[in-house]
Amino acid sequence: MTAPFPASALGPDMTTPLILALPKGRILSECGPLLARAGIVPSADYADEDSRRLRFPTDDPRLDVVRVRPFDVATFVAFGAAHIGICGADVLMEFDYPEVYAPLDLGIGKCRVSVAEPRETAGTDDPSRWSRVRVATKYPNIARRHYASRGVHAEVVHLNGAMELAPGLGLCRMIVDLVQTGSTLKANGLVETEVIAPVTSRLIVNRTALKTQPELVGAWIARFRAAMEGGRA
Repeated sequence: MTAPFPASALGPDMTTPLILALPKGRILSECGPLLARAGIVPSADYADEDSRRLRFPTDDPRLDVVRVRPFDVATFVAFGAAHIGICGADVLMEFDYPEVYAPLDLGIGKCRVSVAEPRETAGTDDPSRWSRVRVATKYPNIARRHYASRGVHAEVVHLNGAMELAPGLGLCRMIVDLVQTGSTLKANGLVETEVIAPVTSRLIVNRTALKTQPELVGAWIARFRAAMEGGRA
């Protein structure tokens, strides 16, 4: 386990802890072993999805944990509400905040951003001849950039869930969504036709926090890096 920070690394304000933003859901459970190897022990209910509490102390008075929606982690860090966070690369691609620096690929939360469409129509048309396409997604920026790179205008229907229903109900031709196993696509008559980008979770930091508190924030980056190396040993 990494040694505790020296008191000198705390900076002038030793009473205000740094905030680590963690995503709710599947990635939260994958974070557990990594946090343990980094020597971070949050209060016991931080992993309890039924807990109404959203901010949790850790055994280190210099660090608190907040639990937020996966899509919100990057926003909390970009605007300085959290100093560091764990965030999927899909979220970083979608929002592309210049205030966020992602120094480490943590190698957890492996999945992909993909295009999917109904099994019956997949492969029946030549995409190079399209001029426009209607797509349902929670990733409007990723979808637009992806199709714009091919000279295709993407008319985006912005949904936050139940994406797999959209083609069958006539809302769109295809979807752009996060895929892990593909079982939900299969159960709803869709097939994955293209992978836009592989996704893993990243350690992210607020650039201003890193600039103004380089020793403290840098020490946490080093602890996560050591935790990753320990996990691979």
